[in-house]
Amino acid sequence: MDAEGPQALCDLCLAQVCCSLDALCSVRADGSMSLIWAPLFPQEMADQLLQKMTTKGILNDTTVGIFRNCKELRLRRASIRSSPVSAEAFRLALCPHRLLELDASWVSGGLTGADIISGLASNPECRLSLQRLSLSGLRLDWESLEEDGGVRVGFSSLQGLRMLNVANTDVNDAVLEDICTLPHLETLDISCSAISKLTALLKCNSTLRFLIAHKLQQLDMSPARLLFVFNQLHALRHLDFSDDHFAVDDSDGRVGDETVRQLLEGSPEVLPSLVSLDISGRKRISEAAIGAFVQSRSGLVFLGLLATGVSSCDVLSSKKNLKITGEADENQVCEALRRYRDQECFIREALVHLYNLTTDADKPQPDMLKLVVSAMQSHPTSLHVHLVATACVFNLTTQDLAEAMSVSLLSSTIAQLLYAMKTFPNHHQVQKNCLLALCSDYILQDVPFDKYLAATLVINWLSSHEDPTLQRMAVAVISILVAKVKTLLTHCALASCRKIQLLAIVQQKAMVGVVDSTLKFALSALWNLTDEMPAAARNFIECQGLELYEEVLESYYSEPSIQQKVLGLLNNIAEVEELQADLMEEDLLEHILSLLQDSQVEVGVRYFAGGILAHLSSRAEAWTLEGELRTTILEQLHDSIMTWTQLEREMVSYRSFHPFCPLLQPCQPSGVQLWAVWAIHLVCSQNTSHYSSMLEMEGLTELLKALTAHPDTHSDVKGLSDRILCMVEQYQSHSGAFKSQTEPRNS
Repeated sequence: MDAEGPQALCDLCLAQVCCSLDALCSVRADGSMSLIWAPLFPQEMADQLLQKMTTKGILNDTTVGIFRNCKELRLRRASIRSSPVSAEAFRLALCPHRLLELDASWVSGGLTGADIISGLASNPECRLSLQRLSLSGLRLDWESLEEDGGVRVGFSSLQGLRMLNVANTDVNDAVLEDICTLPHLETLDISCSAISKLTALLKCNSTLRFLIAHKLQQLDMSPARLLFVFNQLHALRHLDFSDDHFAVDDSDGRVGDETVRQLLEGSPEVLPSLVSLDISGRKRISEAAIGAFVQSRSGLVFLGLLATGVSSCDVLSSKKNLKITGEADENQVCEALRRYRDQECFIREALVHLYNLTTDADKPQPDMLKLVVSAMQSHPTSLHVHLVATACVFNLTTQDLAEAMSVSLLSSTIAQLLYAMKTFPNHHQVQKNCLLALCSDYILQDVPFDKYLAATLVINWLSSHEDPTLQRMAVAVISILVAKVKTLLTHCALASCRKIQLLAIVQQKAMVGVVDSTLKFALSALWNLTDEMPAAARNFIECQGLELYEEVLESYYSEPSIQQKVLGLLNNIAEVEELQADLMEEDLLEHILSLLQDSQVEVGVRYFAGGILAHLSSRAEAWTLEGELRTTILEQLHDSIMTWTQLEREMVSYRSFHPFCPLLQPCQPSGVQLWAVWAIHLVCSQNTSHYSSMLEMEGLTELLKALTAHPDTHSDVKGLSDRILCMVEQYQSHSGAFKSQTEPRNS
């Protein structure tokens, strides 16, 4: 079982509702959805449904319409973060609710801060009930707010607000004046805004407890004036006055840097209630000043020192209860990733240090991996973040580290890697990092993720890159992925053999006679791509694949691992009746026949040679070469197969037994029948449970019974068929006995 346990039943149900909205809803005249029937949802579940729709990326003007039903779906804590919702949809679906919290950060769809404020203020209940509001990343469009009874509608209309986030908006000094009239304001985030004066904060000096003022690049106040304002905020417990250390103009932050220096070196009587200070990114801070500040503030619980150069200060190591963001050790770096989720400059810095700390990781650290994935999710368009984060993912999942982590964590990690590959298709290092992380047998074989998307992305990358190292990894990944996904992928993936470069790689290696992992992976990938996929097999032929494979078959005569993969693909073609004519070349078939007859050749090679010949010779009416050659093939098939020894290692797997059905008809020659039953016996003996079920489901047990009962069936074929049926019967009786033992008995 996954280390994190199964998903909560509530999560599974809500996810199913999200997937079934089309079936559960009718559509109004304006195109919005309405639930056909809705029970009275528990209030928290309505919030969770909205959150689930948001995180799944399905919340929009159409789907948000279900929340117009305020009686059954009662929202209190609403999140529409990063969703494409228009002003009209917001007004109709969310404003009628008696909201306590609203997160509308980074909403697209034209919704402005003014739309949200006026919409919420139109609901008398919301004016008093709303306590937390986040508008980060929106355009406020303050001037568009209209007057209501002679008074301009603004933040001050929402009298219940205790927390307000207007970071990364066009909030200015005039808007700040309005905000600071809120009677209960405790938390305010004005980061990355155009505010130049903080004097308005004096209006809420008795209530403001948390002030986040990161990267105020247009601040125009002297250090003395800033300290005066801060000193008047009597209730302030947390101050974030950090800065973007990546800023080009070093002079932009000098006033802030000097303010911080004076604060650190000043009297503890300044901001006496302060327990949390974030000055990450500030320059010209001395270890002595940090030491003095920490020693004089016994109640300090957090200190942000990332990118200051002083996080390894000696005095900090003795403060066990003090949380610190910095780069001195893993704890400081992880704390930075936790606290700075929305601040790209610090996430970038923390990830660089994390990469250096995990280069030689020798124990699994799932909590650290979660932080990296969260950073990628929080900054989906940042190349800088994904460049370092994908490298960190490789460090944290390499070798056997991934096997000790939960499958759900690895699934979300791989999903994020695929997102990175899709978002930055032309960035060599990002693609390389993702391929390095993907190139793991455990991840590719045992972790659930979108393998169709993964194979498509890797194939697309391979079509335009020729880096030998990455080429080897990409082909290795493809060779495993294409065996995992169903036939839909192969149709799309092999739309052009030339384009995906797999044939080009085979040709390139064959020209110089190289035998390496890249060649083997490319051959495996092509083999899997054409498995039970006639369209892909036809495309292979149209790309001159047959001519190339004939050359490879002859030039790699002493390499059974290569021959086996080549013959495996030719088997796939031979299974397709309409393509069998393309294989009707006398030289090719005589060469394959020689492999079948040669007792010095490995059984694996002879097996696939026999498969090609069995399929081609099974249709007398379609045989276009000399009849004598077919007769020889049929005789040699039977004689050769009777000399084969049972293989211990797994050599081949089948998606279905459908291609065997024509070969098991009573009218077929014994050599054709014998190859088919030998193949079935081989895989059944190696994986009885899987293939026994497949035989039953696809009706092959009945075919085998008919074959054994037919008077003209050769004794060799009968004997092997009986052994298969006996194997199936024994497995079924054993599994049935086990089932009866484990079923509860009546008491």
